[in-house]
Amino acid sequence: MTSAEVDQGRFSDEAAETAPEEGYRRGLSARQIQMMAIGGAIGTGLFYGSSTGIAMVGPSLVACYAAAGIVIFLIMRALGELLTYRPASGSFADYAREFCGPFAGFVTGWSYWAAWVASCMAEVTAAGHYIAYWWPAVPVWATAAVALGVLLVANLVSVKLFGELEFWFSTVKVVAIIAMIVIGIGVLTFGFSSLGHTASVRHLWADGGFAPHGAWQSMLAMQGVVFAYLGVELVGVTAGEAKNPQQTLRKAINTLPIRIAVFYIGALIILLSVLSWTEYTPGVSPFVQVFANVGIPGAAGIMNFVVLTAALSACNSGIYSAGRMIRGLAVNGEAPQAMTKLSDRQLPVPAVVLSILVMAVGIVINVLSPDKAFVYITSVSACAGLWTWSMILAAHLRYRAKVRAGLLPRVAFRLPGAPVTNWIALASLVFVFVLMALSSDTRLGLYAWAVWFTALTIGYQAVKRRTPRSASAHQ
Repeated sequence: MTSAEVDQGRFSDEAAETAPEEGYRRGLSARQIQMMAIGGAIGTGLFYGSSTGIAMVGPSLVACYAAAGIVIFLIMRALGELLTYRPASGSFADYAREFCGPFAGFVTGWSYWAAWVASCMAEVTAAGHYIAYWWPAVPVWATAAVALGVLLVANLVSVKLFGELEFWFSTVKVVAIIAMIVIGIGVLTFGFSSLGHTASVRHLWADGGFAPHGAWQSMLAMQGVVFAYLGVELVGVTAGEAKNPQQTLRKAINTLPIRIAVFYIGALIILLSVLSWTEYTPGVSPFVQVFANVGIPGAAGIMNFVVLTAALSACNSGIYSAGRMIRGLAVNGEAPQAMTKLSDRQLPVPAVVLSILVMAVGIVINVLSPDKAFVYITSVSACAGLWTWSMILAAHLRYRAKVRAGLLPRVAFRLPGAPVTNWIALASLVFVFVLMALSSDTRLGLYAWAVWFTALTIGYQAVKRRTPRSASAHQ
């Protein structure tokens, strides 16, 4: 790196530290950001959804998670470079608007908001079902409403309280996975419990092969694997409220490969070594099966608590993200101006309350029709995640082009191998879209996304006519 590049990197870092924060208070500590980054890569998809993937592709699910993890790391490094250039609470939508045009920012912001609102609708209702495990007489809608109310209070009191709650939610998930890995290593090494006689790493290739149903079937599982990583980009939304965002966010992104290697790939290797993949039951947590076979008392209750924590964590993060995203849209004239207001504690209260109200409607709908009412909206959520990742990569490509032209400063924290790695990651995301189109189960999501995208296109035209200056400000 030349001295000029170093100076430009320093200039960008200093500018980012002193850039306007849109009124937010930097109340998220490095400890909270790091644990949120870890928790963002762990969810119910691993604790319960992985059983379906294991039944579908066997041990090759490990390779699927590894391949998808590499793509996710490239996306996050691209986001990290953009965040170093200019930390922004609107994150993906701001960068899409600056580098790809106002329409791209509009679609990205509203889609990411919808993705989290839809996810929270499902997660908070799921939390109600998990709580019913201990108190079956209490209606699910009631416990779901209480859970949503508690999370609302946490998000309205202070950003520090939100961060602390998310820290402990993530801690529970991390401890559960580490405990399973340690127990699994103990079974494999010392042979204790009834599993000790059969547990072996040979299960990874001996029971029908590494890919027992063939390579193509393994590739079809990639779409579910990619969706399991949704939420890892949450650290980008915290940029406006993180203390020392340059150092904190860089560390969170650079340690992502370690988190993926341990909490996803490592956990799956242990699960598939302790028990043969043929013994796992779709729809039943593989963690519960291992804990139960090892003979841990109350395994079902323990895992129910862990999954409840995962659901509450996802909803807590969703409320935070949705509120910041819709306020960012309002600041740019793409949402009602009332959403721009901040409380005395520098919290986007109107934006958070609006998001919560929409989520609350979801509780009612989910209780009335849990299977059919959300088939479209959850599909939109998944597609919105893929769109968001694609826009991060596209915005980064445009940013790098301006750096090469000398229009923007070069920063020290960069995506290795760009722009080649950008195109590799983008091609991978397109491949997932193709896989969705080939599967009848997920094709519905593409139809729903088409409807959503059309609605946003119409909405953008209405916004542009009403506030032409705002809509074209970044063109």
